[in-house]
Amino acid sequence: MIAEVRHDEWSSDQVDFVDRAIASRRTKRGYLDRPVDLNTLRDILAVAAWSPSSSNTQPWRTYVLTGTARERLSRAAVARWREEGDDLFPEYPYFPPELHEPFLSRRHDFGGTLGDAYGVAREDKVGRDRYLERQFQFFGAPIGMIFTMDRRLAYASFICYGTFLQSIMIAARARGLDTCAQQIWSLMHPLLQVELGLPEHEMVVAGMSLGWADDRQPQNQIQLAKLDVDDFAIFRDS
Repeated sequence: MIAEVRHDEWSSDQVDFVDRAIASRRTKRGYLDRPVDLNTLRDILAVAAWSPSSSNTQPWRTYVLTGTARERLSRAAVARWREEGDDLFPEYPYFPPELHEPFLSRRHDFGGTLGDAYGVAREDKVGRDRYLERQFQFFGAPIGMIFTMDRRLAYASFICYGTFLQSIMIAARARGLDTCAQQIWSLMHPLLQVELGLPEHEMVVAGMSLGWADDRQPQNQIQLAKLDVDDFAIFRDS
């Protein structure tokens, strides 16, 4: 059970711990073959359940996959990707048809950095598809999660969902675990309907890998530039 604590009762060490959990979170794309106690995951999800949502609608639904269930889904998803990759479409657009600046440059720089870590050139479609396959294997993490939302809800519920996913990632980081949120699972809605028994009204929002990161892998060592506060915040007092 989570005790409610007033912010003004927190010590500086507690505040520092929370800040470090947020600032140390990184997307990890390779994991150790080391199990995660499901009671720990239950604690993480219980904390994340306190995430804010519009009028307390709590639009999240989570499918937790481990063991043979995770392996079976991964095999099926990889097979589908190999057979139909170019013909798969997500449940919602990731980017506009014409991504503009400065977002285009940021995405381009990220793609180059990640490709360099994998040793895959931009024009190497076979190599790129190979590392994309790893997404559908949850990058070897012992826990895979699929997140869905009732498709009859409005766009505002995606804002709520973002807070929920972030809460999971920060709560995991505070326990020494790492994560990778994966929009790409939205491509697999027809497969997930079959494998997980999703009702038609459930939209696939994302997946997530969760486990103990293997930081020996170069893709887990990449450094990405983040904006300074003054680059995105506008302060006005009158």
